[in-house]
Amino acid sequence: MWAGGVGSPRRGMAPAPTDDLFARKLRQPARPQLTPHTFEPRPSPARGPLLRSGSDAGEARPPTPASPRARAHSHEDAGRPAVVPTRLFADPLVLLGLPREEPEPAFPPVPEPRWFAHYDVQSLLFDWAPPGPRGAGGHTEAGPGSLASAEGRTASSDLLLEAPGFVSELGGEGELGLGGPAAPPLPPALPNAAVSVLEEPQNRTSAYSLEHADLGAGYYRKYFYNKEHQNFFGLDEALGPVAVSLRREEKEGSGGGTLHSYRIIVRTTQLRTLRGTISEEALPPGPPRGLSPRKLLEHVAPKLSPTCLRLGSASPKVPRTLLTLDEQVLSFQRKVGILYCREGQGSEEEMYNNQEAGPAFMQFLTLLGDVVRLKGFESYRAQLDIKTDSTGTHSLYTTYQDHEIMFHVSTMLPYTPNNQQQLLRKRHIGNNIVTIVFQEPGSKPFCPTTIRSHFQHVFLVVRAQAPCTAHTSYRVAVSRTQDTPAFGPILPPGGGPFAANADFRAFLLAKALNGEQAAGHARQFHAMATRTRHQYLKDLATNEVTTTSLDSASRFGLPSLGGRRRASPRGAGAELQAVGALVWGVRAAPGARGAAGAQGSSPDGAEVPCLLGISAEALVLVAPRDGRVVFNCACRDVLAWTFSELQLDLYHGRGEAITLRFDGSPGQAVGEVVARLQLVSRGCETRELALPRDGQGRLGIEMDAEGFITHVERFTFAETAGLRPGARLLRVCGQTLPKLGPEDAAHLLRTAPKVCVTVLPPDESGRPRRSFSELYRLSLQEPSRRGAPEPVPDEAPGVALMPLTKQLLRVCLSDGSSPPGPGDLAEERTEFLHSQNPPSPCSSLSDEAPVLPDTTPDLLLATTSKPPAPSAGRETPPAQDGPAGPSGGEDGGDPAPELRASFWPRTLSLRNSISKIMSEAGNETMEDEWQSISEIASTCNTILESLSREGQPIPDSGDAKETPKSDAEPEPGSLSEKVSHLESMLRKLQDDLQKEKADRAALEEEVRSLRLQARS
Repeated sequence: MWAGGVGSPRRGMAPAPTDDLFARKLRQPARPQLTPHTFEPRPSPARGPLLRSGSDAGEARPPTPASPRARAHSHEDAGRPAVVPTRLFADPLVLLGLPREEPEPAFPPVPEPRWFAHYDVQSLLFDWAPPGPRGAGGHTEAGPGSLASAEGRTASSDLLLEAPGFVSELGGEGELGLGGPAAPPLPPALPNAAVSVLEEPQNRTSAYSLEHADLGAGYYRKYFYNKEHQNFFGLDEALGPVAVSLRREEKEGSGGGTLHSYRIIVRTTQLRTLRGTISEEALPPGPPRGLSPRKLLEHVAPKLSPTCLRLGSASPKVPRTLLTLDEQVLSFQRKVGILYCREGQGSEEEMYNNQEAGPAFMQFLTLLGDVVRLKGFESYRAQLDIKTDSTGTHSLYTTYQDHEIMFHVSTMLPYTPNNQQQLLRKRHIGNNIVTIVFQEPGSKPFCPTTIRSHFQHVFLVVRAQAPCTAHTSYRVAVSRTQDTPAFGPILPPGGGPFAANADFRAFLLAKALNGEQAAGHARQFHAMATRTRHQYLKDLATNEVTTTSLDSASRFGLPSLGGRRRASPRGAGAELQAVGALVWGVRAAPGARGAAGAQGSSPDGAEVPCLLGISAEALVLVAPRDGRVVFNCACRDVLAWTFSELQLDLYHGRGEAITLRFDGSPGQAVGEVVARLQLVSRGCETRELALPRDGQGRLGIEMDAEGFITHVERFTFAETAGLRPGARLLRVCGQTLPKLGPEDAAHLLRTAPKVCVTVLPPDESGRPRRSFSELYRLSLQEPSRRGAPEPVPDEAPGVALMPLTKQLLRVCLSDGSSPPGPGDLAEERTEFLHSQNPPSPCSSLSDEAPVLPDTTPDLLLATTSKPPAPSAGRETPPAQDGPAGPSGGEDGGDPAPELRASFWPRTLSLRNSISKIMSEAGNETMEDEWQSISEIASTCNTILESLSREGQPIPDSGDAKETPKSDAEPEPGSLSEKVSHLESMLRKLQDDLQKEKADRAALEEEVRSLRLQARS
């Protein structure tokens, strides 16, 4: 009856509103027709902020209007538009009081091109993106991993006040690593900020390393300058001015063939340069005449427009300009300001107006450097007047690690009376990047905001304690701008105290040099360097090019290139033999987690996206976000690895571990990394063992404090599982041994109901595996540092051996267990930089590695002359009546003084020769040689120690000429015979080393003559 009539619910006047739910339900419009469902893929909606990982809540959806039914059951007016309610909690876990689920960090993209062997660290961070307003590569202010964000504080002390825009370091901050601040590494390991070149050995030659230095800037000088190569310049639309250098190299392979590779440098406006090598086997096959520069750059630099490049001119200005462009970051002349703050002072005006230096300040200056006369000074002058004395008559100058340092001392610069600002002094000190603020006892804390300067970015505050006394010491604090990255050496807790000695001088000079180098990453200096680089590149691309395009350029002009047809690539195995650093994208975390991903030794389970670079010399992890190295170790320090399809646990050093997770196809990236590690390191795969207990609850093994298995009982579960003496435990019950410590590890082995261990098997000869750092530190340790000397019984003979001495002599000099001879050591020199054998899965990279000069030192055994007469110097059998027999001395009952004097100079000579070997052998000495030489050195030191306990002190120097000699005849089997045996062993080692040098020189000469004959 309501059809179309008045009062119909579908037409006519709207009914009056009512609170009856049934009536409101009846009056709602008819339900719309159902939309047919299709299985076609819907367009993906725009991604919004993730609310929760792995759920649909992370997708941002458009607001859906409320349906009439929803409005009918609500208390809102039906005529009002629907309002989307505001979500009070983005994650339901927060509502329940649980921690928020954070999305997993993404894997960093692998730098292009693939299989490119990078020369240094900053080449890993090269970015093909167009430079921004600030330029790529600068230090991110307070970014993740920086010291300001890691510590989240700026502190104050009696030396230094906190200030906005500055970060304070008061001591104990530690080095920033993968898991946060850590203790600074011990030699020969390098701090993370000191790692630069990856293709070549980078040795630590002093206690304090120089950091933030781009040592790879000499790449063009070393491999391109004065050598045949090609330079191309151009103006790219996206990258701006570009300079490219190409050079083709050839080396003799192990199989008699010729191996070719390309060295490449790509320079853009950003301060990071692409430097490295790519093997010809990694490139696509080319024509018979070889690969053209265009085809090479299309593979290596696909984002670079090849049409914009033109061949550089043959003018000598081009290579000189490229040298200046690359090496502008290398400077070995530095200037540092020094301000003098008296007792009760603290402001800038008070420090600048101190006319004379006090005794405490003069003592500090004398420790720091030398006072020099400026007039006629010929070394680095740092803008000081050396002709008319307009900037003072004297200044402070010193040298440190090949750097010249001139100090601008406030009290040595001209003083202007009645002038509070002292502009003549501030003109020099205010333009320095690093300033040392010396404080006398009782001075006010220094505040960096009191210094009004745009250049001073780093302040080293030094306060003297008990000056001008025999107990003078210093405390140090550091203040740096927020955009200056942290730099070493690391301050000890409390900033000291440091004794007034040469070690403190080296610490302070290294801190000043590293501070100025780190300040180059600050925004102001980064922009200045970018502008200078842009001008150099633009001048080359505009004024130093020819009309020859990239297409018409010659194919590198090598004689052997035209007649050789390139074979097809051999796969990934050939590329893995490169000397430079190959790169993978990983997520890294400290500690080993095991194959199942269980938390291991890491207290902080956060994974950091990193670039993993493995070269023939080093392994590094670089955080691409802030451009810093978070982990590094030498390849010879790699002990072992445990891997699964997408994870690898790497053990290094003393057994420390890191976990690496990979992306992509399961097993592909992990297999490449394992194959690379087998080529460049002496490590191996670990074994995971579960050790059940016997009926008495014992495991049946004995372990020393370092984790080496010393004894395995027969017919036990441990022996059945394959555990042998000489094996090394790396992890016990999921915890690495360096973190556990010997006591906790022994407690777990005794009490844990289920013992699961990660074992490093011994080497092929059955000896325990040690890293190079461990062998290096063991070779430098004195036996006296291991414990107190054992007492000598009164009734012992005059030359009685200590138990430790007898043990070492038995190990080193016995016939059955003597150390390898020099010939054996020469055969075991399998370092890939000097190997002439074909590459094996665990040996060398001789095909790709350059041959470095031989640095093996000559042995200097004869520091003192032997006794002239045979009757006085040769050893003859004594009488058989015991130690109280006759002798040639006055006290015939005790021949010990004469016997000690007879072979004391020879033992000192042996020790000095061995010390020379260990200090100068460098990287050519293998681990087996280190082990053998360290055993001989320990024997000599123990002999000297036993003699010292007999009453004669050990000289510190190697000069033994003043040691008295004697004509006494020692007993057979005494220390003198064993010292003679040591002398003969070292003479044989010297002869073999000289023979090896001669053979190597003859072989190189023969290869050189064959090459000349082949080319002619």
